[in-house]
Amino acid sequence: MTRREAKAPTLADVARTAGTSTAVVSYVMNNGPRPVAPDTRGRVLAAAAELGYRPNRIARALRSRTTGVVGLILADASNPYFGALARHVEQALELHEKLTLIGNAGYSPDRQKHLSERFLTAQVDGLVIVSADGGADVAAEAQRAGVPAVYVHNQPEGVEVAAVTADDDAAVRQAVAHLRAHGHADIAFLAGPQDAGPVGRRRAVWEAAVAGAGGSRPLLLRCAYSRAAAADLTGRLIGEGTMPAALVTATDEQAIGVLAGARAHGVPVPERLAVVSLDGTPDAAYTAPALTATEQPLRTMAQRAVDLLLNGTTEEPPATATLVPRLSCGCGPG
Repeated sequence: MTRREAKAPTLADVARTAGTSTAVVSYVMNNGPRPVAPDTRGRVLAAAAELGYRPNRIARALRSRTTGVVGLILADASNPYFGALARHVEQALELHEKLTLIGNAGYSPDRQKHLSERFLTAQVDGLVIVSADGGADVAAEAQRAGVPAVYVHNQPEGVEVAAVTADDDAAVRQAVAHLRAHGHADIAFLAGPQDAGPVGRRRAVWEAAVAGAGGSRPLLLRCAYSRAAAADLTGRLIGEGTMPAALVTATDEQAIGVLAGARAHGVPVPERLAVVSLDGTPDAAYTAPALTATEQPLRTMAQRAVDLLLNGTTEEPPATATLVPRLSCGCGPG
């Protein structure tokens, strides 16, 4: 014979222990709709803690027609940039007492659409989308279903749904100007496999920034958004004798791969190769040497996206990244 599990405490159990009504307990647990005296509120919370009572989220959802859950779709959960952005989105949602449900699109538009449909089926209160390029406008589909949605970091081409982005133009110009201040005339750029999304914009701004600056034609490089791909590319360029002396990378993942490839092939950074990245994830401070980067305003972007999603606040101009000089560009410690 199996032992029967103890029954979970109910709202009525809390009310009996606190010496009050179930309605008062409900007001405390739901922060309204009626006020509760501080002493009574304290008794209710103490009784709930003593009994181990947890509100029934499903029942609350049926009553309020909200679940208290927001879906967050990430372009690639394994990328530290998106991981850091997700952490800030989750913290911003927590301030609104919202639970974050995270899905990983893995750079797949089909997977992104699938996740959006699953989240809508789960009756989420909203969607925050760090979009993979291409595919359906999942935010517009969510809004047609009556669910608010917002893009953050990347506004896919041709969509009309609100998006919260960073000022990539200013970030690239800061990076190029900083390397020029170190005496570099020819500044190469490491882009992704294709010119799409924010990286495509960063490449276009770099091209405009280096045009007419004198010197030889600047070199445009491409590889996948991974450390391994960037390290392989760096090794190949060093072997061919074509590695540039100054490089702006579209992402920190690529920059870390470049540093690893240079070290493996005996090319000193920054003496022979100066590197500046355009993401500024927490990892950038702990590479060898420490990576100079334009630190994207992830916290501000996350807060603005959540405010726009839940409160319908007015869209604001893109937040500007801050260039953080470290050793990889030639700046000294501090």
